[in-house]
Amino acid sequence: MTAVGVLVPVYDQAAFLPRALEGLLAQDVADWTALVLDDGSPDPDVVAAVVTALGDPRVRLLRQPGNRGLGATLNTGLDALGTPLVAYLPADDVWSPHHLAALLACLADPAVVLASSRLAEPSGTPYAQLVQVAHRVTAERWTERAELESDDLGRLMWDRLRTRGRTADTGRVTCTWTRHPGQRSAALRESRDGGLNVFRSRYRVAGPLRFASSDGGDVDEVARYARFRSSAYPVAVDGLSVLMVGELALNPERVLALAERGHRLTGLWTADGLGDATVGPLPFGHVADLDRDRWREEVRELAPDVVWAQLNWRAVPFAREVQSAFPELPFVWTFKEAPQRSLVRGEWPLLADLVCRADACLFATEEERDWFALALSGRVDPARLGVLDGDLPKRDWLDAPLSPKLSDGDGQPHTAVVGRPSGLDLAWVLGLAARGVHTHLYGQVRAPGPKGSWTGWLEPALAAAPEFVHVHPAVGPEDWVTELSRYDAGWLHRFDSANGGDLRRATWDDLNSPARLPVCLAAGLPLLQQANPGSLVSVERVLHRDGTGLLYSDADEVAAVLAEEVASRRGGTAAFAVREQHTFDAHADRVVELFRSLAH
Repeated sequence: MTAVGVLVPVYDQAAFLPRALEGLLAQDVADWTALVLDDGSPDPDVVAAVVTALGDPRVRLLRQPGNRGLGATLNTGLDALGTPLVAYLPADDVWSPHHLAALLACLADPAVVLASSRLAEPSGTPYAQLVQVAHRVTAERWTERAELESDDLGRLMWDRLRTRGRTADTGRVTCTWTRHPGQRSAALRESRDGGLNVFRSRYRVAGPLRFASSDGGDVDEVARYARFRSSAYPVAVDGLSVLMVGELALNPERVLALAERGHRLTGLWTADGLGDATVGPLPFGHVADLDRDRWREEVRELAPDVVWAQLNWRAVPFAREVQSAFPELPFVWTFKEAPQRSLVRGEWPLLADLVCRADACLFATEEERDWFALALSGRVDPARLGVLDGDLPKRDWLDAPLSPKLSDGDGQPHTAVVGRPSGLDLAWVLGLAARGVHTHLYGQVRAPGPKGSWTGWLEPALAAAPEFVHVHPAVGPEDWVTELSRYDAGWLHRFDSANGGDLRRATWDDLNSPARLPVCLAAGLPLLQQANPGSLVSVERVLHRDGTGLLYSDADEVAAVLAEEVASRRGGTAAFAVREQHTFDAHADRVVELFRSLAH
């Protein structure tokens, strides 16, 4: 019997494959058999040609017609090998000549079930990479996509194998883990510009995902969207055909408010979105996707009544490309954030053209609308610029039970941060703790830039004030009301505005409507917002209008306004009064009316 089988998974990485296989052929150990596992690559002929050109009978090719995921692919290989030991060589990684021999030497001890080598470049993860590992073939199999997709190979296999025996480390650097944007782990991890929707897009996952990134928490789209997938949305006789272009951001199911009104929805998604920027195939169903490889022909065949492009700066180039390709189609551009990012990326000319050529534009706030009117003065008709926060949640999530207030039990104010703690730092959080204010942090993600700034201060904060600083996993929309209603207030972004009432000097924070605003209002929470007198700040205007703001200038005022809120619940009452208006459903009829006015 052959001593060891080698599994070589490949998806869309044929360019790396010859290098990997050359390293395999150069091994000191010759008693091996290898399976190249093509998991539905878009270039299968290239993969096949590489294996054929190798001309080595020890290397065989197994191909799946569509992408099934890493777990299913490796399980197919394990079932087909027929060897007592298995090693892994992903197509984009490299073995040195001594790699296999070093692993087999460790596995010569029958008590060792898993052996790993050292990497030439550390991966920066707490789990071993595939290329490092060889193990005994047992009854254990890889977790497959239907159960979980994750970058954490410990959860997918290694942890279970470790319960079956000892592990060993060769102590030698004998393999190279190749860091590049096309890695599977890069598509999964927010710190690598990945995330759930980057993964969905790259691997063209057709259904809802159960997903876990080692940079963030778990998401179960199967459970979250079951209510929508099981619903029927008949198309009305006078229903519009709406082509959605770009991405749908954080609350994608909002678009079903149009399907409920009898309109037919089709999607054409950017391939360059962020991890939290939802793209299709949409996990809640009821939206047919166009093939992005031949979208021009398919848009022409569809002949939609209106193109509805959205939502954030990352979608701008593709939205402009579609707009240019079909200038005859009615085109509505819904934009949330942020023109400043388009300026930095050198894409302002694209965004400006997109706005000027659109039949109508909807901006997240009045201030953002007015900013564009000033920035494009003389180029755009202000009458075509409207206001709608394009990422409002669906109303369905409001129908959930409330929870008792924590402050009713301990007499202390409890506040919630949903998403990144923008503007909060160690001194601020400890200052709040010293005044008896609790800070509950939800869903922190390890990512570059401001989104990951909490990693520099959270551990000291927990050590210094463990009774007042609390960390929780991300809370999904199905749990917003029940989970967050325990608190007395929610935090908005804390920032200093310096525009002095001049929109030309406005920043992203000045123009933005934070995604956490409707989330906290759904749970009946008033919002803590730093006051910026003399400046134009969109969210402050809305809080004043609705009576839902707890405005402050320093930590003492935070403690004071929270004490008043705990005593009166005035802000919470105002939040409940307006929360319906902060759902997309409340504005869906207005959107449809706009579409009908533009449709030919």
